[in-house]
Amino acid sequence: MRMTKIVAAAALGLFFVAGGAIAEDKAKDKAAQQAEIRKMAKETLNDVYKLDASIKDKVQKAPGYAVFSTFGLSFLIGGAGGKGLVHDSKTQHDTFMSLGQASAGAQVGGGKSRTLIVFKTEEGMKKFIESGWEFGGGGGVAAAGGDKEAKSTVSGENVVNEADYYTITKKGVQVGGAVAGTKVWKDKDLN
Repeated sequence: MRMTKIVAAAALGLFFVAGGAIAEDKAKDKAAQQAEIRKMAKETLNDVYKLDASIKDKVQKAPGYAVFSTFGLSFLIGGAGGKGLVHDSKTQHDTFMSLGQASAGAQVGGGKSRTLIVFKTEEGMKKFIESGWEFGGGGGVAAAGGDKEAKSTVSGENVVNEADYYTITKKGVQVGGAVAGTKVWKDKDLN
């Protein structure tokens, strides 16, 4: 009974966090949101390059890349949401995307993270934009506070396996392992 109350409280907390983020996003105009996402993507690329300079060469040779900023909370069950873009290196076109994730498992934490996805093939990038599903599971420990960042690579089984994934945890703590489902889709309000 006590565990049920804890899980219910965690789910309710996730609902309020997600609801507040959605309401805030809708209040901004389209151009401002696009500019904010592009700025976040540029900062993420620069931060990833500082942590591992070899990734810059991969990005420059890739047909494209995606960058997402997410915020989530978890206590046995978890959820995260965020925004990002897919950049087509050939056409220089940005497709704006939204992301939602749900997870369950032995996990506790919360925080903000940024993910860089470097596509290995143009077909993989197009499939990601059009269908956007990624399923996975994994585990690990990441912690960061203040100006410090913890870097971890994303692992797990992916439907879009023609890409390399890099995640930077900006603020927060995440401990444990979980089975997660992620859905990425075109943001109709920003494209």
